[in-house]
Amino acid sequence: MSLLFPTLFSPFNLKGIEIKNRIFSTGHDTDLGRSGLPTEEMTAYHVARAKGGVGLIIVQVVAVHPSALYTAEVLRGWHPDIVPKFKNMVGKIKSYGTKVFVQLFHPGRELAARKNGITSTAWGVSAAPSERFKVVPKTMSTLEVEELVKSYVETGVRLADAGVDGLEIVGSHGYLPAQFFSPSINNRTDDYGGTYENRLRFLRNISQKLRENISSDLIIGARFSGTEFDQSGLSEDEMFSICRDIAPSLDYINITGGTSATSGGAIHITPPMSIENAYLAPFSKKLKQIIPETPILLAGRINRPFEAEAVLKNGGADMCGMTRAMISDPMMPFKAERDDPSSIRVCIACNQACIGHAQLGVSISCIQYPESGRELQYGEKKRALIKRRILVVGGGPGGMKSAAVAAECGHEVTLVEMTSQLGGQVLLAQLLPHRAEFGGVVQNLERELASQDVEIIFNKTVTGDYLVEQRFEHVILATGSKPYLPDYRNDGCMHTLSHEQFLSGSSTGSSVVIYDWRSDWIGIGIAEKLAADGCFVRLAVNGVSAGSALQSYVRDEALGRLSRAGVEVISFARLYGVDETTVYLLHTITQELTVLENVNTLVIVPPMQPIADLAIEIQKLNLKYAVIGDAASPRTVEEAVYEGLKVAFEVQ
Repeated sequence: MSLLFPTLFSPFNLKGIEIKNRIFSTGHDTDLGRSGLPTEEMTAYHVARAKGGVGLIIVQVVAVHPSALYTAEVLRGWHPDIVPKFKNMVGKIKSYGTKVFVQLFHPGRELAARKNGITSTAWGVSAAPSERFKVVPKTMSTLEVEELVKSYVETGVRLADAGVDGLEIVGSHGYLPAQFFSPSINNRTDDYGGTYENRLRFLRNISQKLRENISSDLIIGARFSGTEFDQSGLSEDEMFSICRDIAPSLDYINITGGTSATSGGAIHITPPMSIENAYLAPFSKKLKQIIPETPILLAGRINRPFEAEAVLKNGGADMCGMTRAMISDPMMPFKAERDDPSSIRVCIACNQACIGHAQLGVSISCIQYPESGRELQYGEKKRALIKRRILVVGGGPGGMKSAAVAAECGHEVTLVEMTSQLGGQVLLAQLLPHRAEFGGVVQNLERELASQDVEIIFNKTVTGDYLVEQRFEHVILATGSKPYLPDYRNDGCMHTLSHEQFLSGSSTGSSVVIYDWRSDWIGIGIAEKLAADGCFVRLAVNGVSAGSALQSYVRDEALGRLSRAGVEVISFARLYGVDETTVYLLHTITQELTVLENVNTLVIVPPMQPIADLAIEIQKLNLKYAVIGDAASPRTVEEAVYEGLKVAFEVQ
């Protein structure tokens, strides 16, 4: 029994099924399915979390009907092979004592997928348009509504035959059941619309008919958004009433937040690091008081076991969803139960490789732990047949990861960093507003290094002579990048700083133009910091919008903050020239000039260029080597860490 987290690691009885602890993995897209079915990759992904000690895994959405295909690789409940494929996966997960539920899903009007480039017709409660995806659905007939009810039931029966312990109807995030609930969307005049009771009928009918067709032991729950965070969406008070009145039809309710229908609501589907931890707990706590007999599950930025323990102790929920915490560290429950939270690789809620990958249509992963989603390739670190002397040059995230993995594979590893501190450009990134958690990348990788036998040398520049003296057999260059300053007309009178100079403490005037070539978090963060300090800030972006290179929820939340801060954003801008108090921008489409006057300081966020000069010396010595991360091509932390894993894994 855990002394630090006694509630979190107490068993929970749900309708006669004992779940070994209060941690669950919420249903989330992995993009590891193929042709509508689970794969061995998906199975390995979930098995890794089961091995790590999670009590309950709720497997991602299974579309109940052909009109529910909201992504290309959504699992399909009508597929003839759905039962054997799920039976294989469910059996392997349950062999570790983890219970398994599966989500039953229809998006309704929230349909963004295209089949062969053609947008499908969305089946809607009514013709009310979806603002975010610009979808105007067709209004389902009563017969079509009843067809969907039947499809939910048929899919549920198949999954029950596959051995799942429970079924979860997805009524959260503005998906189909929530569209029936909503008085602003549901303007039907049949038995499924109009009155409050009629608007609940769709979900009640699904639940009732499921119970008529499956074993009484099988758990039936639903997931709802406690609030949709939009003025036109379902409010907290409306959801308290809906949950209260629908609860007798369900064995549990799983609470989240937000809606897919609007940009502001969608942020809460996977809340970024700027959102407070466990921020939905006040809603779930009040809901538990309203329906004390109904078990309440909760998710929403519960990243650490301390937060989960507090939620449970304070009566905020019966179980806590900690999905991204286990994407970042599948062994999180195991470590926490043994009262070793300091060894956990903590999720930083960057969204880049989890939901970010899903939105790109590629398999799930984690920028800190690229083994996630690649368990069949990298889940088990193979021991090297021959122990090699390896030098890693550069102590940024890529170099740190490669050194830790190479040592774990049995090699003798030396890591040389030219400065006095590990972390590279992450050390600057964490200084920006709402980015402090990003520094966790360095802390987590430092722990990985500390767990391995790696020699670390600071304040040293590696030369060819050093390589010869030390007789290294393999070199990994992780030497990073430096600014590639743009060519522009400059009379030398404008006070100009690079982003690195600004983040290192250089001061600005009171009227600042930021030229942001990268369109990522740096320009946004500098703009926020300067605006908070009282400066007049104009952010000129060489792209369609500020943050266009970021995952959409991270970007949109940041754009909201810029708007509230009064930052003027100028898109499609290329730096053309400056004089003493004026910045000239060239519109990248029209090629017309924009003149920004009364400027005290220009801050430039330029592209970067690789630093890999040592490669020439290595080639002369005929040593085996690899170049990773920004030293190969300036990109993000994700590529650096992944390449660090990959090249270390491949050293022979």
